[in-house]
Amino acid sequence: MLPLYLLFMIILGIPALFFLLYLNVAAVSFESLGLSPKGAFLVFTLSLLGSVINIPVKREQIVTRRAIPALFPVFFYYPPVVQERVLTVNLGGAVVPMAVSLYLLPRAPFLKTVLATAVVSVICYMVARPVPSRGIMLPAMVPPLTAALSAVLLARGDAGVVAYISGAMGTLIGADLMHLKDLRRMGPGVLSIGGAGVYDGIFLAGLIAAFLAAR
Repeated sequence: MLPLYLLFMIILGIPALFFLLYLNVAAVSFESLGLSPKGAFLVFTLSLLGSVINIPVKREQIVTRRAIPALFPVFFYYPPVVQERVLTVNLGGAVVPMAVSLYLLPRAPFLKTVLATAVVSVICYMVARPVPSRGIMLPAMVPPLTAALSAVLLARGDAGVVAYISGAMGTLIGADLMHLKDLRRMGPGVLSIGGAGVYDGIFLAGLIAAFLAAR
């Protein structure tokens, strides 16, 4: 039993060790953006765990099948099918990045940040695709690479801060808000701003921005 117990502990322990190491490196990198050690750890943890928390902001009833009239006044009446659609805001993919962006904004060159955010927004809008029952899907590496390149070219001395703000806000604007009309055409279910296939891009944009600032 002892070898099996050791094997079980190794199987569980190695992934946990790598996760803790990754968490520590990422939190230290977030400190380079001007956050305190506790603040950096909190931002990283909330970004990661908050991906599964969607905050409802609007509920609406939609008719997915209209009523079928009866052939006779009494028999064979089929009522309409009404389902609920819920618009939500993802905690880890929208609320936390927006809060961090507002915190960092006074330290960023305003016009360069706006320009970088506009670039990321346009690119994300062009490559994002609405997928029924899944939401807005976006290649995960497009936002961080676009934000990093824009930040380095436009604001080399403040690349980390500009990359974080443009990566987070540009992805939210271009992928979600500019595609909101497409989300509403998907029918019933949960529509998540900052969640689904957009979250990965925002999360990676934050990490890459932090590493840029640490250089």
